[in-house]
Amino acid sequence: MKRTRQIMAIIGIIILVGLYIVTLILAIMNNEYTKRWFTAAIVCTVVVPILIYVYQWLYKLVRKDAQDAKTKNYIQEDPEDKDK
Repeated sequence: MKRTRQIMAIIGIIILVGLYIVTLILAIMNNEYTKRWFTAAIVCTVVVPILIYVYQWLYKLVRKDAQDAKTKNYIQEDPEDKDK
């Protein structure tokens, strides 16, 4: 889980830094889309970390449920797997 969290955090950082760089370049060039990119960067500054947090929470929840199901024998093992 720790490794997954690190990977997701790095992906989030790359996305946000990329947005900031594009916004800065467009602002320097005085492009007509600068305001839209700036708005997108502000929104993504909030949305991307929230999405990463929700993904990690759901991953932990699903993983815990799967482990609980195995320990309570809700998931039956295939008898052919025991022979291998």
